Amino acid sequence: MPKKAKYRTGVQVDLDGDLMAIIEGLYQEVVVRKELRHTYQDMKEEIEHIVSQMDQKEARRYLVESVFLNMVTYENQMLDALLRKLSGEISGEE
Repeated sequence: MPKKAKYRTGVQVDLDGDLMAIIEGLYQEVVVRKELRHTYQDMKEEIEHIVSQMDQKEARRYLVESVFLNMVTYENQMLDALLRKLSGEISGEE
């Protein structure tokens, strides 16, 4: 049975390596609960609260997953920008 962590609202999340479960929980417990009126500080504090409940090995595993996800997102954004630029050059737009 995986270890669990709690958001400040008391909702639990499994610490089983599923980064998307934590992200979805953050969205529900910060963004939705505050009706899109959350701040950078609200989100930062909630993330710090979740990470404070992890041991070093868990925190490292989630950091690696997070950097990987951010790298894939960045790469996709860069490729999208390149494709839009090439598409504009091909159609004569500049």
